Amino acid sequence: MFDKKTVREVDVRGKRVLVRVDFNVPLSEGTVTDDTRVRASLPTVRYLIDHGARVILVSHLGRPKGRPDAQFSLRPVRRVLQRLVGRNVVFIDQTVGKEATEAVERMVDGEILMLENVRFSPGEKENDPEFAKELASLADIYVDDAFGAAHRAHASTVGVTTHLPAYAGMLLAREVETLTEMLAHPGHPFVAILGGSKVSDKFGVIDRLLESVDTLVIGGGMCFTLLVAMGAEVGKSLVEPDWVEPAKQMLEKASERGVELILPVDLVVADAMVEDAETKIVGRGEIPANTMGLDIGPTTVELVKGAISQAKTIFWNGPMGVFELTPFENGTREVALAVARNNRAVSVVGGGDSVAALRKFGLEERVTFVSTGGGASMRLLEGSELPGLEALLDK
Repeated sequence: MFDKKTVREVDVRGKRVLVRVDFNVPLSEGTVTDDTRVRASLPTVRYLIDHGARVILVSHLGRPKGRPDAQFSLRPVRRVLQRLVGRNVVFIDQTVGKEATEAVERMVDGEILMLENVRFSPGEKENDPEFAKELASLADIYVDDAFGAAHRAHASTVGVTTHLPAYAGMLLAREVETLTEMLAHPGHPFVAILGGSKVSDKFGVIDRLLESVDTLVIGGGMCFTLLVAMGAEVGKSLVEPDWVEPAKQMLEKASERGVELILPVDLVVADAMVEDAETKIVGRGEIPANTMGLDIGPTTVELVKGAISQAKTIFWNGPMGVFELTPFENGTREVALAVARNNRAVSVVGGGDSVAALRKFGLEERVTFVSTGGGASMRLLEGSELPGLEALLDK
């Protein structure tokens, strides 16, 4: 059960509502290449304008160094939002200051105003009290709908809540409810598939998942630290030496709890991570010294597909290989297809590269839930506090 007050529990008509959204979208030459996060914000934005609120949107984009940087402007996002929401969105080049204040004063009920990238101010990441106070002065109510930034204690996620009544948006509430319910009451068999480059980034999540999953699949670059822990030679593959001992403990915990742990039994290897690489399929103990593993092999793919086909709950976070390059996309594509084909299961895909893979293979509409938060979803699943969530009003 979600234990924070949501936007539905406050009268917003005629009120200035500061909405923290997550419009940290990929751009190419000034064009948004993936509008997933903008679309995810629409239920909250539409609810507010339909109920007569004056909607002030604030977001970050990329990693500007606390000052204006044209390549990280939110202007291209404004164009996408206008098209999706079907009405004008006013944009200003400031986040706070005279121009922002005057723009808010001109607003009428049902209007949308988008502020420029909040990270153009150094006060955002520092959670500067004065910057937070100035940002909060634009509004009467604060709504946090940026699950992807909920693990950040920044001015626009935490600082403003000391000055305004703070509510959860619909996306934030659904993200938290879905992920916590998946862990608390999964249908069994529960299969979790983890990939990506570093086991260190997901060790806390693995530890927590071992308490509730029936099968844990580990691929991507993170699998090689575990293979080393098992005594395998992995050539030039990515390994985190400091995490080999913790990986041994993880293997022991999986065994003790009776969790089926699927690690690659074969791999696609090459001597370089390039589009025209010469590849070879080898057993996991047969990786040549001058090559690196860059995808799971066909036998492993079949093992993983078999586990997915039996699942009632599926959680997937992280690719099985370097799926951006054609020679190493097969493992990730086959996992994505297997997840999409199991329509009996609740399937949750957790942020980042996994979502990019779903889009690449045209499968994003064929899973139960796609999380917009990579780091935030990992923090929530490992049991860590999300500052942006904790700062909201309790029910």
